Amino acid sequence: MNQIPHPTLGAAVEALRKALPPPALWGFLLLLVLMFTASYAVGASVGPVAPGMHGTRTTPDGTGGHDDGDMDMGDMGGMHMNHGSGG
Repeated sequence: MNQIPHPTLGAAVEALRKALPPPALWGFLLLLVLMFTASYAVGASVGPVAPGMHGTRTTPDGTGGHDDGDMDMGDMGGMHMNHGSGG
């Protein structure tokens, strides 16, 4: 009598093991997520790197809020930009 081999539970587990990524990859991904979470938490608790730095502002007319054409240099004191003054 010929017996047809039936797949056992061990064969199903082995097929599933081959389909999933290796455990080292799962460990790396977990480490990556933990590092990102920790760095985000530290960055959020410390605050901005340059507190005087502001984002760009655009007015409804599209000029950026500067009518005199000067660049906003933030907290750089008395520094002036003299481009093309021919000195």
